[in-house]
Amino acid sequence: MEKVTYGVVGCGYFGGELARIISRMERARVAAVYGGTRAKSLAEELGCDEAAELGDLVRREDIDAIVVASPSHMHKDAVMRAAEAGKHIFCEKPVALSLQDCDEMIAACRKSGVVFMAGHIMHFMNGVKQAKQWIADGEIGRPIVCHAERTGWEERQEAVSWKKNQNASGGHLFHHIHELDFLQSIMGPAEAVTMAAGNLAHQGEGYGDEDDVLLLTLEFPGGALGTMQYGSGFRWGEHFVKINGTEGAILLDMTRSKVQLKKGDQVVESMLNYSEEEDRERSRSYRKTDGGVAYGTAASQIPGWLQTVMKLEMEAFRDAVLGKEPESGLSMLFDGSAGRSSIATAEASLRSARTKRRVII
Repeated sequence: MEKVTYGVVGCGYFGGELARIISRMERARVAAVYGGTRAKSLAEELGCDEAAELGDLVRREDIDAIVVASPSHMHKDAVMRAAEAGKHIFCEKPVALSLQDCDEMIAACRKSGVVFMAGHIMHFMNGVKQAKQWIADGEIGRPIVCHAERTGWEERQEAVSWKKNQNASGGHLFHHIHELDFLQSIMGPAEAVTMAAGNLAHQGEGYGDEDDVLLLTLEFPGGALGTMQYGSGFRWGEHFVKINGTEGAILLDMTRSKVQLKKGDQVVESMLNYSEEEDRERSRSYRKTDGGVAYGTAASQIPGWLQTVMKLEMEAFRDAVLGKEPESGLSMLFDGSAGRSSIATAEASLRSARTKRRVII
């Protein structure tokens, strides 16, 4: 195969930009797009076809791979149809909203022998790669405790997005699943979870029905522990990840766009993104929001730092379709383990909140 030809499902904020990125990549071409009110204009912009139905898209003989970037509750249908048609698949996070659906999707892709990549884009960030390298090099010793926060505040909305509907998005824990996925890539899949959650400040007209405060305690293999805070019920918003080890600690500071290694009295700092301008751009964006809770809309412009990692992600998917082995440390994005592990823990967390009990995963 000299070139990968794509069909894109979902033409909104993220799907539209993924299609544009693919159209500019070497050894790649977008043949058709499908889904959403912006599909027609996107097809005209890219000079490709607009598919009338999902089935029409996945059955096209000239398409090798499908990019699924539709609303989260629609992922399974698109993935299952694409797998049945023998197409390689990239699926945006969260891959599914239940562990059963995720397992069925993974099984269908394995049966068809197609690539199935989970869209956990955080692994392509420069600072995340640096943090993983420090840990692999033994700079912080054995990771023993971690903490992540992705919190902020949301005001009443004139039009409530599907992203604020629990059944469509899975709520904050699924929609903002990046930190849960990243921590488990470092600490190992969580073995048990306890979560307290509630919709404490966002009820009534102009709001969705998701919980706006989620507090998690995670138990990892070997006795390591972790805590997480999610949600839009925090007037003092934060966005960071801390990983503490027996010899040192790492801070991924999203609001300052820096990653730091602390050993004794020494602190080594590196860029979170791939240039100083991208770091400044990301830092500026937090001044416009209340913390780490943000959603793209039809009027939103994808920032430059995000375009960079989206391009790296799409290049990795293209290379996998072309038969290239995944970059070291990224195999879990292609074998189903990253998507499955994060969904299993998110599902167990919701069960814990409902039953008010610790749940074994």
